Amino acid sequence: MNTTPASSEKNGTGPASDRGKAGKFSGILGIALNILLAAAKIACGAVSGAVSVVADGLNNLTDCGSNVVSLIGFKVSEKPADKEHPFGHRRAETVAAMVIAVVVLAVAAELAMQSVERIFSGEKSDFSYLLCIVLGAAVAIKLFMFFFNRALAKKYGAETFKATAADSLSDAVATAAVLVSAIVSHYTGAELDGYMGAVVAVFIAFTGVSILKDTVSSLLGKDTDGDTRRAIREEISAFEGVQGVHDLLIHEYGPDKLYATAHVEVDSRMPLTETHDLADRIEKHFAEGGKVQLTVHIDPLVYGDERVDACRALAERAAAETDGSLRVHDFRLVGGETHFNLVFEIAAPFDCALSDAEIESRVRHRIETENENFGAVITVERQNTD
Repeated sequence: MNTTPASSEKNGTGPASDRGKAGKFSGILGIALNILLAAAKIACGAVSGAVSVVADGLNNLTDCGSNVVSLIGFKVSEKPADKEHPFGHRRAETVAAMVIAVVVLAVAAELAMQSVERIFSGEKSDFSYLLCIVLGAAVAIKLFMFFFNRALAKKYGAETFKATAADSLSDAVATAAVLVSAIVSHYTGAELDGYMGAVVAVFIAFTGVSILKDTVSSLLGKDTDGDTRRAIREEISAFEGVQGVHDLLIHEYGPDKLYATAHVEVDSRMPLTETHDLADRIEKHFAEGGKVQLTVHIDPLVYGDERVDACRALAERAAAETDGSLRVHDFRLVGGETHFNLVFEIAAPFDCALSDAEIESRVRHRIETENENFGAVITVERQNTD
């Protein structure tokens, strides 16, 4: 987990600032290289009459637009929170990646139409070694851009870097396919230009759909990864006095800005002022890390009571026997001398095959079978439990 103090970002030296600088450099480098590639391909394609080469050059030209969008996205994402956007502007990076995906799909559609026209027209293209040199150099440059942006994506986690890396890889494959097509057509006499252009269009479209799927998922509120969730849970649990953590909800507003809420179980005998101090210390700990803004809700529960502990163990056993992924929390024992209600909540993962009603019924049956004087008041909640 990121432990860089939040103040460093305000001074322009933190991870957000570094990511912004890397994004600007990547965008400017991409614009320069794509303009160079577009000019060389369009010129060679126009001279040889190869529609796939011209289309590949136009693809690089549209990549320049994507790089501009990327630059704008990083610039907007650096803006601090304001009245209209209290959670900041980090998701501008995701929006930029989505725009890149749309541009990629548009290029794929245009390339497909041009390729179909070439197939039916039967027009042949001219071969030249200069064309092969230009296409070979283009493949090498695009592979460099892929590895460069993939490295930035691994370091900073920005959606825009991932989208640019995926786009660069698809461009490299597309250009390599055009190169192979030109060579095969020259030495065999088979005119593959149009067919290869269609294949490249499909590949580019697949890349665009993949990028669009990831970005839309992020905008809809995709949960953070399991490692981050487990790390947050473990850090909270490490505080003295914490008996359990549940209902951990995380909202991502960019790769370096998470907002989270968590219910923290403590012994009900802990004084109110101490529980308040514990919540403050936990929240401050995460705020100093500069990545997670956490809000803690304290749940005081009874611990150390022989009867309550035994009944809690019974509820946990009943849940585990129903499905190993179920987790019991917020346990309370309510009742008199002879009859007791075990009141608790069960956290069930989204991929649990049992319905909420089935979980409740089976756990209650196991508890009541254990002791006829026991009842169960159960609330089932769907959430990520890892």
